[in-house]
Amino acid sequence: MESPFEVLGIPPDADDGEIVDAYRERVKEAHPDQGGSTAEFQTVKDAYERLQNGYEPGDPLPDKSPTAESGSETEEAPPEPDDPMVEFLNFEVLEDHGWALEDEDLFAKAADANLQSSDFGRFYVDPNDTLLEAAEKNGFAWPFACRGGACTNCAVAVVDGEMPSPASHILPPELTEKGIRLSCIAAPVSDDAKIVYNLKHLPEVSELLLPASRFEQASSTD
Repeated sequence: MESPFEVLGIPPDADDGEIVDAYRERVKEAHPDQGGSTAEFQTVKDAYERLQNGYEPGDPLPDKSPTAESGSETEEAPPEPDDPMVEFLNFEVLEDHGWALEDEDLFAKAADANLQSSDFGRFYVDPNDTLLEAAEKNGFAWPFACRGGACTNCAVAVVDGEMPSPASHILPPELTEKGIRLSCIAAPVSDDAKIVYNLKHLPEVSELLLPASRFEQASSTD
């Protein structure tokens, strides 16, 4: 059985801050909603709890997890991470299905449409990350160019939730009032948010696009 340090991927001399950071990262990776499993999630949670309870290198490890030791026969669903969760939808699929941004049941319809994981899904946003950074950390190549709020290549529509817009950006008031935000400089502050990304094909957004080739390592889908 792996030691708690091995489970979290940290050295035995890791300090409290490193332990917490490692746990926050591993618990998200292990969560069933992020491709992990309930068993893996519980293993990570148990490892963190043992370290919090004073586990030292060389201490004996029990054959069963604390959950099993307690005599519980019911496997509880793992709790969600504390960070904001974003449910996303690719604007490009709306036309294919006859949907519109204004549809009240847009995300319910998307959930039933068997879309590709790059077009519809969800991920968590780490503290201090922008929405675009969070998408990239989760393996998604969302459109962007300047990364500084000077274009609309990375624009998204906030359908539900709160994602404040910083003061310095190119978006006109009429777009921000419609819930349009720039994913390179904004991040959700509500526990949950629903956003539609890849808005560069929306007419009022396309007028403010910049060629991605002007910026080193910029990326933009066709």
